[in-house]
Amino acid sequence: MPLIRRGPPGPAGETPASPDAARQDLLSGDPLVRRRGVRSLGDGPEAVPTLMEALRREGDPAVREAIFTALAALPEAAEPLASLLRSQDAGLRNGAIEALQALPGRARSLLPGLLADRDADVRLLSAEIARGLPAAEATALLCGLLERENDVNVCTTAVEILAEIGTPDAVPVLRGLPRRFPGAPIVAFAVDVATKRIAGAQN
Repeated sequence: MPLIRRGPPGPAGETPASPDAARQDLLSGDPLVRRRGVRSLGDGPEAVPTLMEALRREGDPAVREAIFTALAALPEAAEPLASLLRSQDAGLRNGAIEALQALPGRARSLLPGLLADRDADVRLLSAEIARGLPAAEATALLCGLLERENDVNVCTTAVEILAEIGTPDAVPVLRGLPRRFPGAPIVAFAVDVATKRIAGAQN
């Protein structure tokens, strides 16, 4: 999943608005004014609650992207962003994943809990966040997930990610996985592809 693009720079000579004016801009009916409000809020942690509130009601894709870009620069936004993994809005879920991939330091601290969440959808989406970590760290986290995971979809997603970024340390865990899902041939197929790709990457 690609990283989100940086937001557009403010117009040359644009005078930064006050925080109160920026919050008013975020309520405007004009998407350009709302984007100006995002730029004017600044890059301090105090902007996080306002940006999250704006994000939950925002429907314009360009303004949403600007908000996610702003949040991806704020480590304090990691936990609020992680809460969006439970959203019914696919755009919010995907934007949160990309923003958290851009915050690997904070995402790293959240992932053990997210990968153990009782909601399988949250575990599946969290595996995508792990894709943004260094290969060795991602491999360790995803192998830990596979060793205890009972949901086929979560396992298949983790295996597919390991096929792309996994290290040889993943191979023993991968090879043991199909025995736990004898009625799901997709798992054996995904494991076969992953182990071959990992072996091929070492040659």
